[in-house]
Amino acid sequence: MSGNSTEPLNLFDYETLAQTRLSRRAWNYISDGAADEITLRANRQAFDALRLRPHMLRDVSVIDTTTSFLGASLAQPVMVAPMAYQRLACEEGEVAVAVAAAATQTALCLSTLSTREIGEVAAPHGSLPRFFQLYMLKDRGITRELVSRACASGFGAIVLTVDAPYPGRRERGSADRMVLPSGLHLANLDGLGGRESWSIANFASELDASLSWRDLDWLSSLSPLPVIVKGILRADDASMAIDHGAGAICVSNHGGRQLDTAIASITALPEIVQAVHSRCDVILDGGIRRGTDVLKALALGARAVLVGRPVIWGLAHSGAAGAQRVLELLRDEFRLAMALAGCARISDIDQSLVV
Repeated sequence: MSGNSTEPLNLFDYETLAQTRLSRRAWNYISDGAADEITLRANRQAFDALRLRPHMLRDVSVIDTTTSFLGASLAQPVMVAPMAYQRLACEEGEVAVAVAAAATQTALCLSTLSTREIGEVAAPHGSLPRFFQLYMLKDRGITRELVSRACASGFGAIVLTVDAPYPGRRERGSADRMVLPSGLHLANLDGLGGRESWSIANFASELDASLSWRDLDWLSSLSPLPVIVKGILRADDASMAIDHGAGAICVSNHGGRQLDTAIASITALPEIVQAVHSRCDVILDGGIRRGTDVLKALALGARAVLVGRPVIWGLAHSGAAGAQRVLELLRDEFRLAMALAGCARISDIDQSLVV
């Protein structure tokens, strides 16, 4: 814990407390990275290596953190990343995270591998901006059904994860082979593809390693929803994604959980923003822990950022209230960082702030 307060002061405090509340198996699943976890660490180290050059004598008496993404109004440029198996952290799982996102007026990305069903998460929060994260499986009928459900439940975009043709090699928790505890299940998949219920092993075996750009064309044809392509780390891939109908790009290395020694997301961001040339919005995930991280990402061209593990830490600490507090801490830190950098509005943030 930081200081003498009994309440967490920052996201790192929530991380420390979450480890004491989660089972060893759940903690290892949530926190580990691929292989030697070099990329996992690099996501943080790259943010820490960036320095800020603040403006002075700017009127920052009123700070406006509002923005928008794909037509959704956001109170801050911080959205909830898609994360699997959230009921590992608390019974309400994804429903509690939806409550937290709605309370802080930001957007939620729901994972294909959620432990609450699409409609159950969406139903109580009709105005909550929400996007559905999708893994492309070998059975394209499953993809059609999931996209159809997302449309029917008021989701505003499909987030196609493209960096996981196979599961990454995650060794830290290898002695505790990840299986869902009794009572938890893959709520969005059960009953699809001829399976009454799905296991984690079933899912991994159905990932489609043949996924290619033509499949992005096909996915875009299934619904009017824009497709956010998540997992891009190269400028040429970003350009290809736009050519094949992407509505937005998410710069991501899967939280350091797929290809170890891959470039940090924030390091990849500038060249991708340059390649996109304002043809679509670019967002980023991986390593966001402070409001200054959000400021740096926006200065380098991101429209918004996604935050994953810290939301789960908050959920493990105190359910929806904990997840909400994590998002509030980031909002408050970001507002202060804007003020101290001489930026009263999001539009004041530009690349000159970052060394």
